[in-house]
Amino acid sequence: MDNDLQVFFGDVPSVGELGLIDSSRYFRAGLALAAIAASLLLAGCNADSIPTVPTRALAPLSREMSAELERKQMPGESPILVRIFKEEAELEVWKKDTTGSFALLKTYPICRWSGDLGPKVKEGDRQAPEGFYQITPGQMNPNSSYFLAFNLGFPNTYDKANDRTGAFLMVHGDCSSRGCYAMTDEQIGEIFTLGRESFTGGHKSFQVQAYPFRMTPANMAKHRNSPHMAFWRMIKQGYDHFEVTRQEPKVDVCEKRYVFDAESPNGASLSFNARNRCPAYQVSPAIASLIRDKRSNDERQYSELVSRNVPVAQGRGGVDGGMHPTFMAKLKPKNLLDGIFADNKPIVGAQPGAMVNNVNPPRGADGEPLVAVANASNEMAPVSVPVAAYSAPAAIQQQQAPVRMASPAPVAPKTPESKVAEAKSEQPSKLQRLGNMVGLRGSRTANAAAPAETSAATPAAPQQVAQAPGSLGVINGAAAPLASESFNSRFGR
Repeated sequence: MDNDLQVFFGDVPSVGELGLIDSSRYFRAGLALAAIAASLLLAGCNADSIPTVPTRALAPLSREMSAELERKQMPGESPILVRIFKEEAELEVWKKDTTGSFALLKTYPICRWSGDLGPKVKEGDRQAPEGFYQITPGQMNPNSSYFLAFNLGFPNTYDKANDRTGAFLMVHGDCSSRGCYAMTDEQIGEIFTLGRESFTGGHKSFQVQAYPFRMTPANMAKHRNSPHMAFWRMIKQGYDHFEVTRQEPKVDVCEKRYVFDAESPNGASLSFNARNRCPAYQVSPAIASLIRDKRSNDERQYSELVSRNVPVAQGRGGVDGGMHPTFMAKLKPKNLLDGIFADNKPIVGAQPGAMVNNVNPPRGADGEPLVAVANASNEMAPVSVPVAAYSAPAAIQQQQAPVRMASPAPVAPKTPESKVAEAKSEQPSKLQRLGNMVGLRGSRTANAAAPAETSAATPAAPQQVAQAPGSLGVINGAAAPLASESFNSRFGR
């Protein structure tokens, strides 16, 4: 146990040294570990057994991550915030830096999510949740059958108010999902440790924001015919509050809907009931001003896109879930998926980590996997892996170099037959639309450039911090009624 304590706490000081340092860190770390262990005891079936915390849950941050935190001026024990995007199959970890604002630490490609775009409604619908969830130490599962995990806490207050059912929906490892968000073991290990370190810093919880896609005007226009649009417009308000403030939005529920950053107009305490009428509240003038600016900008862009009749997203045709293109490229696509990567952008940012042997790829309406797992020899040639494009706010867009994914196995010389097959693969496929079904959509502009390639000897540029200026703005839940043709009223509440 002494070794475990040293891994969890770091180098434990001697009694004489305790008078020279702040020992509260060790006390808080002990509380975090005790809370995680208590969750195991409550979940156990044998009351006589004493739960143990496995070594994998006590692993320290890697040297690379520790160096990245130092480079980005993010204290190890500062709070984190997680954002999940289904369509892009990406999970972001944000962390507070020394300025007191959240900045992007790392983006992880999601190995597998199940269901379709849209919220989870009932037990057994295989949907991964969308919405806002708070993760406490008791929701961390170090003894997960999927390496490590944390429970999203579905159903939350909003879900319960809307009579949604389901339980034990997680972010976990093992790259297999049935209503969850599945990462690789390496990824969840790092995310788990970042959460644990946040608890060690005295923070009672961290927030997870789960979205169908990046909530840009372009994506909203693309999905404008979705039956989920009213729900997505509502959660976009929380997305935008974070975008403009780079602070964790305060989330309440009343009238069966989310409200964000609500404060009392007269200083009195506010009481929210998820099913009852909302109390009188306001959003701080500073945030409200930014909200008006962004709402106006989003509405203008949205209207322009709709007036140009931009194509709407195609139906997924019963495809269950999605997988980041990084992982799709590690599998052997069936012939019917040939060419779906033709016009996507090269992947940037975090490496995916190793996939397990029991990977569960997206499946079609017939229940059959859309890709077949590569054989043990991993015969795939090196490939520049595409990623779905999205429109990030201009203020946080940074240049990033593409990452070249290569198989460890040597590549056999091309035969005449393989050259013919390769030439055919360069032609646009009639079934590129299947890429849309599994969340692999890319830019469809006519002058899209071919994916850039880098030499295997050229290191990828480090991922840039997404800094947020104070000039951005977004939608708030306490705004006055809008015109009938506005962006926010188009689909009703």
